[in-house]
Amino acid sequence: MAGPRVVIIGAGVVGAALADELSLRGWTEVTVVDQGPLPATGGSSSHAPGLVFQTNPSKTMTGFARYTVQKFSALDVAGQPCFLQVGGLEVATTPERLAELHRRHGWATAWGVPARVIGPDECVALHPLLNRERVLGGLLVPSDGLAKAVLAVEAQTRAARGRGVRFLDRHEVLDIRTVGDRVSAVMTDRGELPADVVVCCAGIWGPKVARMAGMELPLVPLAHQLAWTGPVPALAGQTAEAVRPILRHQDAALYYRDRHDRLGIGSYRHRPMPVAVDDIAPVGTGDSMPSVRAFTEEDFAEAWAETRALLPATRDAKVEEGINGLFSFTTDGMPLLGESPRVRGFWVAEAVWVTHSAGVGRALAEWLVDGHCSSFDLHECDVNRFEPHQLAPEYVLTRGCQNFVEVYDIIHPLQPPGAPRPLRTTPFHPRQRELGAVFLEAAGWERPQWYAANEPLTRGREIPAPNDWAARYWSPVVGAEALATREAVALYDMTALKRLEVTGRGALAYLERLTTGAMDRSVGSVTYTLLLDHDGGIRADVTVARLGPEHFQIGANSNLELDWLRRHLPDDGSVGLRDITAGTCCVGLWGPRAREVLQPLADRDFSNEALRYFRAQCAHIGTVPVTAMRLSYVGELGWELYTTADLGLKLWDTLWRAAQPYGGVAAGRGAFNSLRLEKGYRSFGTDMTFEHDPYEAGLAFAVRPDKGDFIGRAALERRAARVRRRLTCLTVEDPASVVMGKEPVYDGGACVGHVTSAAYGYTIGKGIAYAWLPAELATAGRPLEIGYFERRVPAVVAEEPLFDPAMRRLRDLDRGAAR
Repeated sequence: MAGPRVVIIGAGVVGAALADELSLRGWTEVTVVDQGPLPATGGSSSHAPGLVFQTNPSKTMTGFARYTVQKFSALDVAGQPCFLQVGGLEVATTPERLAELHRRHGWATAWGVPARVIGPDECVALHPLLNRERVLGGLLVPSDGLAKAVLAVEAQTRAARGRGVRFLDRHEVLDIRTVGDRVSAVMTDRGELPADVVVCCAGIWGPKVARMAGMELPLVPLAHQLAWTGPVPALAGQTAEAVRPILRHQDAALYYRDRHDRLGIGSYRHRPMPVAVDDIAPVGTGDSMPSVRAFTEEDFAEAWAETRALLPATRDAKVEEGINGLFSFTTDGMPLLGESPRVRGFWVAEAVWVTHSAGVGRALAEWLVDGHCSSFDLHECDVNRFEPHQLAPEYVLTRGCQNFVEVYDIIHPLQPPGAPRPLRTTPFHPRQRELGAVFLEAAGWERPQWYAANEPLTRGREIPAPNDWAARYWSPVVGAEALATREAVALYDMTALKRLEVTGRGALAYLERLTTGAMDRSVGSVTYTLLLDHDGGIRADVTVARLGPEHFQIGANSNLELDWLRRHLPDDGSVGLRDITAGTCCVGLWGPRAREVLQPLADRDFSNEALRYFRAQCAHIGTVPVTAMRLSYVGELGWELYTTADLGLKLWDTLWRAAQPYGGVAAGRGAFNSLRLEKGYRSFGTDMTFEHDPYEAGLAFAVRPDKGDFIGRAALERRAARVRRRLTCLTVEDPASVVMGKEPVYDGGACVGHVTSAAYGYTIGKGIAYAWLPAELATAGRPLEIGYFERRVPAVVAEEPLFDPAMRRLRDLDRGAAR
């Protein structure tokens, strides 16, 4: 089967990879169009320095890079290799960076990339130009190396042509034609190209092309300095292009590569230099490539001084040439992959560097041909992940520039983004500030991590301090708030969770089709359920509350669920779908004394008999109308109380006053995370993603096999018989050894998995880490180790949940049904 008519816009390293991968899968009705000449079309691929460092905190990005290395290593053009596997060396010149290299070694190990941390003498042996006095150690990845981007374009182009793909260079794209809500053609200066699918791989021109299809891309081109020395006397006689490892000096935001007897120097150590997309000229209109700007020597002065200090041999050389080359940056540093939310058939693969190009080509080809990607988890890369404010030009520019500045920085897992903040504040924000909230950020929301006003709660309590790294963005108040929740009652701001409303005569059938749970339940029911992809992988975990015969409220995680639900709306208008997050708010009132606080304020009965666990009802709390759902993600009696944003502050104040006689406190996300891990509650996007299924993730209870058909059911039934890995609870005895997530897990000397979520459990008095492990190792009592920086932390597989396994506190069974 030749497949649909596909037009790929952009014949750089991404477009060429996609054309090759599509044709490998039998889609050969493919046309690749570019405004420039092949194979050096004039975009970023044509001037990219080609360094491929695979290690990344994202498993997906590392996977993309691994595949790029694998594929390019097998490609050549007339005997010229497309990849020079000289290895990659990242050096530390500060103790902080050396510790970071140990953390990066953990990522590489967890994601399956062989690597090791080496001493300064071995660093100098591998790269003799290094100043031994400056180097404290390094991270060596032998499989890293140099990608020859233009050659890789040519090799993949030839392969795709051999399968029938057509390449049209020197064709400028002028417009994207649509019929209804679908693409129909690409208009060029040389005529029309009919299309069923259009994929924008235009790189720095991507936002301009996407606008032709009514799509805004959060991408900003930024100039990045790349200089080349003249001959370095210490390298005299080197005829091979590269013999030393590619080198990264992240303490100074610099990288280096060989070019025969010269060195290439890449620098992020200069001011951000953004370029407006509309100011980038088309190919062929100037003397140089439009993706290259004039070198600004004054911006390179600091980088050159640092280079001569790190590599003393360069003191005998000069900078002979340089460019300010344009590359794509996004607001969160991740690529933009997927289909437009409004124009069917218009896809993008943008903000992809050479390092990840072949992996992205494979991922998008699988997504297009199979309807899902089986090789990589793409939830971090989906172009529809953004909230509306994250598409604002000011936001895109500010965050893109900040990501440029931070590209080599040591970033803590909890570190919030910089400006622009604050953006989204809940109705409770004034009271939270009065209580000394320490705010982090989630999807633009200012979210309290803990409250300084609760510092007195730490007195008289033994709250263990974690290690220095885990203690960043931490306070002993976190532990005090967690314990106060278990002992009395606490108010949690849950507004940042996305809320969606589904209504209409077709709402029930629609949700039955999309979810794994039973939706045809009585009004007032609340169901924890899953959305699955067609391959049985988890798209999301959600709660669905039936508030009326044709009225449902969904508690979701992010904009990805909204996009998924929109794509599956029936065409007959029988279902309405609305994001109600901004107009509403939510307080979680949780703790053993929650009913004593709430019942005197309410005009409805909140006893166990009247409102059982996972039931909802409408009520008034004082003068505030609320939707109360008896849910708890901290494992205590309580309710999620929803109201409109205008009444949110009144709701908070009403609950706050009533809670004070019972020891009520406000509690933050730090306490929440500890409590939810004690109960074994999963967090989508962290503990499980698109690549996992319910049986692996310990969520089989959310699948109702006795219901009718639903998306992913057939694939899930096939996967049920082959569970080879499990999300597993580990405990750590030493409170100072609390880990943070993404660390490798070892069985003896072998890495067997990786940590997802972790925290200290203040109720149980142990560290908690959830990890993906081979199913045969997920046996209670099994001793394992977690790699944490340069140490191995002893851990033990534990039965879950660690706290209240009989759920007596959630159901309030020990206090009597009427309380």
